[in-house]
Order: sequence, then structure tokens, then C-alpha cells
Amino acid sequence: MKRKIATPLAAIALAFGAFTLMSALPADKVMTKEGGVYIVNTTELGKNVKGYKGTTPLKIHIKDGKVLKIESLKNMETPKYWARIKQELLDSWNGKTVKQAEKLEVDALTGATLSSNAVKENVKLGLEYYKRNK
Repeated sequence: MKRKIATPLAAIALAFGAFTLMSALPADKVMTKEGGVYIVNTTELGKNVKGYKGTTPLKIHIKDGKVLKIESLKNMETPKYWARIKQELLDSWNGKTVKQAEKLEVDALTGATLSSNAVKENVKLGLEYYKRNK
């Protein structure tokens, strides 16, 4: 008789433990929220978006529906050209609402066209993801 009761209780305890563990893990590797700021990481979203030498992942920081900043992540682009992109291109979306940022026509940098276009595509993918999942 004791054995029949113990088995269902053990199953319930195991299920509860698994649920508790799952709830402690981050639910979304693409978008997180820290202090009211949504951070969209385009590493996975833009895995097929290539610049000159590979992917150009970004983190897009959004608060109250506005882009705060766009941060570049590790990539294999030519450092000289990537420095120009970081300096001249990434700030283009700062302060814009998500709707404005989506419509923004940003010119590619001369000499870094492939990398620039990859950044613009990553921003587009990140903003779309934010709108669908916020």
C-alpha cells in the first residue's frame, strides 16, 4: 500500500522540480529585459546575414519603444572598416522610435558596403523580433 502512494508523490515532486528548474532558465536567448530595457541579440536571428567576412551580430537596446543604442558583437569583419561602421553607422537609429527606425533609410559606407548592408539587415531583423515578442 505504501508503495502505490509513494510512486505518484515521487512523480509529482520530480515534475515540480523540473518546472522550477525550467522557470529559472532564460526563456529567450534572442531578447532579454534588464531594468526596463529590452535587449535584442541578433546572433541567432542574423546567422544567415553575411557581411564581407561573415556574420555581423548586434545587440539592440530598446526602452519605451525607442532605440537607445546599437552595440556590435564579436565578428570577423576588417577592423579598419568595422571601426568606421561603429562610429558612423550604428548611432543612426539612436533615439528613434521602433517604427521610425524600421523606416529609416541609412546609406551604406563607401568601402564597407557588404558590412553596412549586413548591419542594416540585422537591425531590421532585430526590430521585427522586438515588435513580435515584446
